[in-house]
Amino acid sequence: MSISALFTIAVVLLMLIALVLELIEADVIVFGALAVLFISGIITPKEALAGFSNQGMLTVAILFIVAYAAQSAGFMQFFADRVMGNGKGGEARSLLRMMVPVAGLSAFLNNTPIVAMFTPYLRDWCRRNYFAPSKFLIPLSYATIFGGVFTLIGTSTNLVVSGLYSQKYGGHLGMFELGLVGIPCGIAGMLYLYFAGRHLLPDNRVEGVSADEGREYLLEVEIADAASLIGKTVEAAGLRNLEQLYMVEIVRNNKRIAPVKPQEYLQTGDRLIFTGKVEGVAQLQKIGGLRPVHGHNLHQELLQNGEARLVEVVVSPSCPMLGKTIKEGNFRARYDAAVLAVHRHGERLRGKLGELVLRPGDTLLLLTGDDFIKRWNFSREFYLVSKISNLPRVNRKKSIITFCALVAMVALSAAGLMDILEAAVLATLVLLFTRCITTVEARRSIELNVLIVIASSFGISKALEKTGAAAWLADQIIGSVEQWGAVGVLAAICLITTILTEVITNNAAAAVIFPIAMASAHQLQVDPKPFVIAIAISASASFATPIGYQTNMMVYGPGGYRAKDFLKVGVPLNIIYMVVSILVIPLFWKF
Repeated sequence: MSISALFTIAVVLLMLIALVLELIEADVIVFGALAVLFISGIITPKEALAGFSNQGMLTVAILFIVAYAAQSAGFMQFFADRVMGNGKGGEARSLLRMMVPVAGLSAFLNNTPIVAMFTPYLRDWCRRNYFAPSKFLIPLSYATIFGGVFTLIGTSTNLVVSGLYSQKYGGHLGMFELGLVGIPCGIAGMLYLYFAGRHLLPDNRVEGVSADEGREYLLEVEIADAASLIGKTVEAAGLRNLEQLYMVEIVRNNKRIAPVKPQEYLQTGDRLIFTGKVEGVAQLQKIGGLRPVHGHNLHQELLQNGEARLVEVVVSPSCPMLGKTIKEGNFRARYDAAVLAVHRHGERLRGKLGELVLRPGDTLLLLTGDDFIKRWNFSREFYLVSKISNLPRVNRKKSIITFCALVAMVALSAAGLMDILEAAVLATLVLLFTRCITTVEARRSIELNVLIVIASSFGISKALEKTGAAAWLADQIIGSVEQWGAVGVLAAICLITTILTEVITNNAAAAVIFPIAMASAHQLQVDPKPFVIAIAISASASFATPIGYQTNMMVYGPGGYRAKDFLKVGVPLNIIYMVVSILVIPLFWKF
């Protein structure tokens, strides 16, 4: 193996380690790896930048706009309202009733807004029907993953793999070609969750209270100047025996007082640290003389004009606040909202709220005005998970136009009249000219961090192929499974891709494995198409970890899950997906 191949493998390994450890944002890590390979002369400028003009990457960018239009038009709210029914059929039947239409919808729309839309509906529906939301939210995420491999446009990973295939061989995947494997995998996955998987999910209810009602938040408030609480003891102020909150400590002049005694006198400027349930946080707002540490001016303003609203949001991987404390990120000025409390995946948070560094998946309880939901409901920075009483009405005209544009895009591509990029561009033009989406909204809808990962991955994939690193790795794979022939290599590709996609982004996993799989096909002298299909299916099969797929992260906090919950229910599902893929792929694509 050449020195350039060794260097490339070393760079890719360091990239994978950095992604697994989440040292910095994924787009910075992947672009950094590309930059190292380019600066070192491993790849040329043309090869490094090829991904930024690749048809698959550009199609993903355009489809972000189409998906945003579908979300903002309102027909997904209309759809969600009519899915679940009254729950009289029991948990198992309700689960199936949810998964089938969600998977179908996810075949044509971005799964992130689908999960964002269904999460509050499911939580509210579970409360009304005495089900645990934890029995439904992981299946919700999984159902969108199932649907993502029904069609070419179901997930960006499919388009990445199709773009890599087109770049190397000139061909492309058909609109419904992946569905030949994806649909059997999806059916097998739903049956598994219906009969067995749901029993492995936690029932996070205590005395009839669901996990999302009982999970603990960290809350920090301060005593306002001239407040009536000053000079009173903790007990006399009514802060000792709160039903759903517990005072952890008092911060006074940068010194911590803990444990807090009932006879402790309160002073001006004291910061009170509580832990407890969301209902307790709402009750604390009614106690005079207390205000949130971050955004107290907004707090006073909203209480005076009657516009105060509590909103729960989940921090997305695209949020610019990641890696910063609430104070450093100037949250109040940026979002015109006050952070009241933070919850993190069942983890009891300690210390001051302002010193907490935000992570993807953190659930924030915000005090906002009425316009917050309008401005940030469709933002890529947060996933809105609170139940909103005044959801916007469905705009019938926009819904019809958006629906027709989506159907026409799929039909034109499926019929071969246009390729998917041309059809997506046409749909976007229709949506812009009919004012179903504004140019400002279109620009905001594009997730630049995802596109950077995708575009950079193409250059890294090229480096693996060009230096011979992919061929060497293919040799190792073939050598370990040669007694089972091409099917053994197919199984190995599925396994490696599945493991990789659980710990790094699925697009990066597909791009890293692609040249290795193609080198394997070349050495075996077989058609590479079965391996292309295997990569697309396996790169989306991220069920065993919350970090592997962004929809898993979205339901992580609201469902009150722990990482082991994904392992328990997800690993068997990974195995089912692999077995079905290995059995079905050779039926349609011969080696």
